Amino acid sequence: METRRITVLSAGLGVPSSSRLLADQLAASAERHLAAAGFAVRVEVVELRELAVDIANNFVTGYAAPRLAEVITGVQDSDGLIAVTPVFSASYSGLFKSFIDVLDPKSLEGKAVLLGATGGTDRHQMVLDYAMRPLFSYLRTRTAATGVFAGPQDWGHADDGGSSLSERVDRAGRELAGLLSGPQEGRKAPMPESLPFEQLLAGISGGH
Repeated sequence: METRRITVLSAGLGVPSSSRLLADQLAASAERHLAAAGFAVRVEVVELRELAVDIANNFVTGYAAPRLAEVITGVQDSDGLIAVTPVFSASYSGLFKSFIDVLDPKSLEGKAVLLGATGGTDRHQMVLDYAMRPLFSYLRTRTAATGVFAGPQDWGHADDGGSSLSERVDRAGRELAGLLSGPQEGRKAPMPESLPFEQLLAGISGGH
């Protein structure tokens, strides 16, 4: 059974945060759809607020502390990303953008990405298409068509007849699973198996 690795980036600042709640729902949806398609799934959730000091120091020193370096490697090695940010001043948070800036831009090329955002009013939902999507388009990712914004009205309320949060989350998770089901452009090729010298020599001798 093939495995798909998903790294979930949550830029929420509170404990708990609505960004983390949305990130968890998106991850569960993607995992459910991938499992239905016959894939094993490994999910790693990263709370960027826990890396805030390391991210700032990285800009000043050019050095990534061990935990930040581990997260960067995890992002680079993952098949897909779920990126969720709270909205500040009609855009993604500074913490979210700062983490993206410490990554090697080429490391995200071809990677499947699902976008999510949270905010205090529905007026902020445009951040998905006017801030986040252009950013990841610049990084040449394969971004799911559906991004999910969650406002205060989406938490703990029944469906009002429109597209409920659960429906949007399910559709977005299904789209990410679709992107992850085929050959992965960003997946590293497996290292060739190293054979013992005697076995290599026997193979060479057998060819003559």
